[in-house]
Amino acid sequence: MCAAVLLAGVLAAPAQADSGGAQPSGAGAQDAQGLRGAGWAVKDTGKPGVRFRGLAAVSRGTAWLAGSKGTVLRTADGGRSWQDVSPPAAVAEGLELRDIEAFDGRRAVALSIGEGEASRILRTEDGGATWTETFRNPDPRAFYDCMTFFDSRHGLAVSDSVDGRFRILATDDGGRAWRVLPDTGMPQALPGEAGFAASGQCLVGSGPRDVWLATGGGPVARVLHSADRGLTWRVADSTVPAGDPARGVFALAFRDRTTGLAVGGDYRTGQASPLAAARSADSGRSWSQAATPPPAYRSGVAWYPYGRSAALAVGPTGTDVTTDAGRSWWTLDGGSYDTVDCTPDGGCWAAGEKGRAARLEAVRSPAS
Repeated sequence: MCAAVLLAGVLAAPAQADSGGAQPSGAGAQDAQGLRGAGWAVKDTGKPGVRFRGLAAVSRGTAWLAGSKGTVLRTADGGRSWQDVSPPAAVAEGLELRDIEAFDGRRAVALSIGEGEASRILRTEDGGATWTETFRNPDPRAFYDCMTFFDSRHGLAVSDSVDGRFRILATDDGGRAWRVLPDTGMPQALPGEAGFAASGQCLVGSGPRDVWLATGGGPVARVLHSADRGLTWRVADSTVPAGDPARGVFALAFRDRTTGLAVGGDYRTGQASPLAAARSADSGRSWSQAATPPPAYRSGVAWYPYGRSAALAVGPTGTDVTTDAGRSWWTLDGGSYDTVDCTPDGGCWAAGEKGRAARLEAVRSPAS
């Protein structure tokens, strides 16, 4: 089946979806005419008291969730059932697991956030049957937010600034051991500037060496880019408003080493979030605001694997779609989600508060 047909079949909006967003115009409008017949299919996790901000989609059938109360779930059957594979120590201490990266259905690395020793990294090689703590932050000044992997061996995690610079942690063995990288190539952080541990997407990679870091909380929301796995960084201002501890860029997604999306806004309930999305066509050197941005704060974003210009952004008030590489966004669904992830085989997953998890699926009309 060709990419265009798959895109129309899987990114289609259900008839009952909220249609409050502006529809794309021009070529995007013609594409959008085919976006009918699919939406989020909620998958019961059995964990209504857990908020899942960590999500690792492996395929249409397999995904991992990480959230509050030290909870980790795994599905291998497309969300029909979920296995509770939570690390016992994380549950006992009520750790906030805000990011999880999975290499397949058996190997995954999870990050807990917090000051000092609350920031930890855990790894499993047996589908979550057992976990090993591979890093515990010894510095009370550090607070780790997100992590990303370039491949099954090389990965990074990021902490808010220590001594005026963001701190980068690196692994070369799939998360079994970690080391702090020198900060000589990291620009100075702005006053109040930090990363947001909202969706596991404040630090993202593309390809074997490129990685981007999103910030907020300071006078300007910025995006930092490294082309050498975190050793040296270049910084650019985004168009997403900041100037407050609750505002900035919350999530990034890069389709390749050139084309990226940024989403964010003000996470406080009821606060306006104008200009909550931006796009870059030059590896993050410069950013342009979306002509029609999402209508509210968005905490997660992911490129759809088919085609070159479709992506989804999620937040507590809904899901938005772009079919023109971030120039305009329109509302697909009004459900609450914090994070989203898509796989090469077309599996798109989302997760969030009250134990919510969902997969994008076709909604078939009754036979006439």
